[in-house]
Amino acid sequence: MAAAVICGVRPVVFLFSVFISCLGLFSGGETFKRKLTVELNPGSTTVPPGGDLLHVRAVGDNDTLHFLFCSQGAPTLLLIHTNSSSSTLEVDWPLFLARNSSGSLRVEPESSILYSTAVVFSRLLEYDDINDTADPTSDLFPPYELQNFTWSRLNLSGPAALLCGTVSNFSIGSLCLQLSVFESEGRGQLWPRLVHTANSSQMGVWFDGLLPRANRSRFLLELQAVGRAYPLSRVEAHRSIDDEYTPSIFKVSQWVSSVNGSSDVLGFVQWKPVAYRKSNPALEDATPCRHSDPRPQSSETTAASSGLIRAFYSEPETFGLTVSFGLAGEPFYSSTRFLSWTVLVGVGSPPVDSFSPLVVAIMAVGLGTPLVLLLLGGLWVCVRKRAADSTTAYEPIN
Repeated sequence: MAAAVICGVRPVVFLFSVFISCLGLFSGGETFKRKLTVELNPGSTTVPPGGDLLHVRAVGDNDTLHFLFCSQGAPTLLLIHTNSSSSTLEVDWPLFLARNSSGSLRVEPESSILYSTAVVFSRLLEYDDINDTADPTSDLFPPYELQNFTWSRLNLSGPAALLCGTVSNFSIGSLCLQLSVFESEGRGQLWPRLVHTANSSQMGVWFDGLLPRANRSRFLLELQAVGRAYPLSRVEAHRSIDDEYTPSIFKVSQWVSSVNGSSDVLGFVQWKPVAYRKSNPALEDATPCRHSDPRPQSSETTAASSGLIRAFYSEPETFGLTVSFGLAGEPFYSSTRFLSWTVLVGVGSPPVDSFSPLVVAIMAVGLGTPLVLLLLGGLWVCVRKRAADSTTAYEPIN
């Protein structure tokens, strides 16, 4: 009997360890939260001409994130991280609106600033993919400079803001950006359902009803990242085996800032390489997207296009890349005249999409079933061996 117990204990212990490990993959502790306050055009007594400035202050236990979203010129998101829970924003509005000098927007105390980065949505590019090769280097139309769009006033809904713009060629459509800031960890409700944290914000971008200049038009969106000592300078791709939240997509792209190329990430722009051709996305509406390699850009040109950059940075470094939507064989923009793409902007390490409970359950069943069969087989062998030993150990004497 002792042999049977010993034979059965090891598989049971191993099976229990596997179960505990799987459980730990999706069980979490207390979620970190920030206290959010929202202010539109902080410190201004009148509605500023030329666009709005949104300030979302996200206060942690001993630090603060300042999210600034501005439509003065090209739409720009500026993120400033300080080591103080009492840091404040100051705007010199006459200088800010003049857009000819730095220092009109400050975070005080300045010594509390740990890191800052800005993302400028600078240009929309369009090309005629007449041969269906998805090659954006040929047949490019003149680009649309987003600083020249006519932008609406920011439409606020809690810690979220919607901005839509038009240009004369797009009189029947619009380009919209929606910023969302979060107090705690969570996940988006619509695909690609990016996971976010209290250290990140989400920007949704969509082209709705734009009039293409060719029947086979495809679009690219140009982004410029601005920083001081450590700007966003490289893009990393990470793969996963779980596509439950974003079906058919097993990769995430991360445009990161680090100290001298180390693995310690200071800030990031994160997205999944997928866009959607309808406002209520479904799997059949997904279209792949690609990005170019980040390249150094002229900081003077970027500062001239965005009022927020020149107001905060004096000698910034700038890198730019483009995101192209659609591959060869994919439907063209004219098929639905709608395209949406989602990106996260934050500080620290980018969020990691862990295994979902469904995938963990499948893994547990896949690993557990053979182990249970092994356990039962081991017990059966031990019992049979015990029975055989008990019948052959002694023979009766006549």
